[in-house]
Amino acid sequence: MDRQEVLATIEKALSEVLERSVTGLTEDTALFDELRLDSSSVLGLLMTVEEATGISVDPEDLDIDHLRTMRSFADYVEAALRQGEGTS
Repeated sequence: MDRQEVLATIEKALSEVLERSVTGLTEDTALFDELRLDSSSVLGLLMTVEEATGISVDPEDLDIDHLRTMRSFADYVEAALRQGEGTS
């Protein structure tokens, strides 16, 4: 999965979780400040991204900084995907 696919997956997951169309996001889009994510929408986002990508999010490994922007969350997802490749 390349970077654009990861970003598209996150954008689609955000649309599902927020129950509204979320398009045109950039890597600088702030997930909490601009999209108004809250704790329940974060959980939904994580579950939706896990399902779409096959990664497993470890709450012990997840930090609020991973969810600040599209860029930081995409970096986290890409790292989880790379880690998963090593365990297959």
